[in-house]
Amino acid sequence: MHDRNISRRTLLTATAVAAGAIATAAPSSAAAAATATASRGTRLRLERIVSGMSLEEKVGQLFVMRVYGHSATDPDQADVDLNLEEMGVRNAAELIAEYHVGGIIYFAWAHNTRDPHQIADLSNGIQRAGLAQPTPLPLLISTDQEHGIVARVGKPATLMPGAMALGAGGSASFAHKAAQIAGSELAAMGIVQNYAPVADVNINPANPVIGVRSFGADPAAVARMVAAQVSGYQSAGIAATSKHFPGHGDTTVDSHTGIPVISHTRQEWEKIDAPPFRAAIAAGIDSIMTAHIQFPALDPSNDPATLSRPILTGILREELGYDGVVVTDALNMEGVREKYGDHRVPVLALLAGVDQLLNPPDLAVAWNGVMDAVRSGEITEARLDESILRILLLKAKLGLFRDPFVSRHGVDRTVGTGSHLAAADRIAERTTTLLTNPDGLLPLSHRSHGDVLVVGADLASPSGTTGPPTTVLANALGELGFRATALSTGTAPSSTKIAEAVSAANGKDVVVVGTYNVSANSSQRTLVARLVTTGVPVVALAIRNPYDIALLDGVAAALAAYSWTDVELRAAARVIAGHAEPEGRLPVPVQRADDPSRVLFPVGHGLSYR
Repeated sequence: MHDRNISRRTLLTATAVAAGAIATAAPSSAAAAATATASRGTRLRLERIVSGMSLEEKVGQLFVMRVYGHSATDPDQADVDLNLEEMGVRNAAELIAEYHVGGIIYFAWAHNTRDPHQIADLSNGIQRAGLAQPTPLPLLISTDQEHGIVARVGKPATLMPGAMALGAGGSASFAHKAAQIAGSELAAMGIVQNYAPVADVNINPANPVIGVRSFGADPAAVARMVAAQVSGYQSAGIAATSKHFPGHGDTTVDSHTGIPVISHTRQEWEKIDAPPFRAAIAAGIDSIMTAHIQFPALDPSNDPATLSRPILTGILREELGYDGVVVTDALNMEGVREKYGDHRVPVLALLAGVDQLLNPPDLAVAWNGVMDAVRSGEITEARLDESILRILLLKAKLGLFRDPFVSRHGVDRTVGTGSHLAAADRIAERTTTLLTNPDGLLPLSHRSHGDVLVVGADLASPSGTTGPPTTVLANALGELGFRATALSTGTAPSSTKIAEAVSAANGKDVVVVGTYNVSANSSQRTLVARLVTTGVPVVALAIRNPYDIALLDGVAAALAAYSWTDVELRAAARVIAGHAEPEGRLPVPVQRADDPSRVLFPVGHGLSYR
């Protein structure tokens, strides 16, 4: 039962002392050392807090939950309605009071991330609600700010190149700097746990869910970049999260909609998938996210890794020696829901070795499932206490017990500053990869190729605050002296739209086509082929996966930008115009379309102008 004799001030004081002790840990120490560095007195203080919590509070601390709205107490009515429908509460403050959740995850689609000042205010409101509970505890506020194609916080925050772009740049120093800047901006807005970097090694070009979210196909190179980003994020005072353990890079199934099966042998796992996670642990990673994948060589039961004790306890905890926080991937994804019901999934995850249960589809069902399992003895309260202590140690390390609040002044001083934006441009500039340039068309001269038509896919911005891509690219070329016109043709251009693009190409000096994951039967191929027949030189710019060139014949030049975000498109424009060298090198191989067993462009390929 909850010990009501422990005052709120006593709890805060005790954990503040713990925070001070843990904050002295060397940032480069292994994650397991984060616990070890806490003095015996500190651990006793934290254990006393845990022992004073009610069962309801303990179970709540395990959950990290979505909530709709821009405010912790006064969201828009539409968001109130969604909260009531999905969780039976009106706002974040009620969610915390009802379920005692230990964390909140921010999404743009949940209207949590309108602008930096609003985000900071929301974070403060959430922390006030946490400290108003019978056992006053701050919350771990998290998000997926991978950058590139996955970003929940948009402009005016600084948006960095994504993982594969950084992999193409090849600089661990730049990867560290990108994470350090991104982490400092998240921290200023009260977001203290970032679900990045991705540690998956993307060796399957058909991977529908990882792709450019990975640093590449070379395990050693990926490990180097992962370690750099872990260090960068955590030096900024937030928790990094490597994902998706034990490795999601070789699959053709999206775990959001199904359950992928990884066919690697144990030896292949050691060679391909494990190195980035080992590097993350060596770098002191604060949290690791699980994958909703079956990996028969690691667990023949075919339970998803998120629910696998052999994988999470046997391998991650015991073999790799990781004693930090383990968080599930989102529990509303089909990959973890196919085999067991929503009532059982969180129970099995905890039994497997998980600490944080992320975003179940129905919180009441999941929360009651865990409560029932504890009351029945299936999960012991001692097992709960292990996870609660890890979570509290992380909160203490992040300084949340000392002061969980942020300020608008801190936002203005940190988020989207001129120096941060300039650094993003410098980092992006070395990521664009020039794949082909047989006749030396590039770099373009605005004197001989001044009239440019930019066509292609206009996709929604990852954060909802940038783009559209053709306009961004045309504007960037315009600023460099070209007369550039934008025409959106989409990811599946119709015959009418293709004819419009061909007509618009007449009289132009060059056409730049932004391609997006071109497939064998894609009408994007038809668009490019028709444009090539006009006789106007065509430059293909892959704005997601770099494999498109294998299916595009006759283009005068081809480049890979690895994303359609503004910072990467502006960098590509500078390369096209010769204002920057194409320094990027392929971090994944591009196979031939007519014979996928043969490599068209190997890892490390990339042309230069010099």
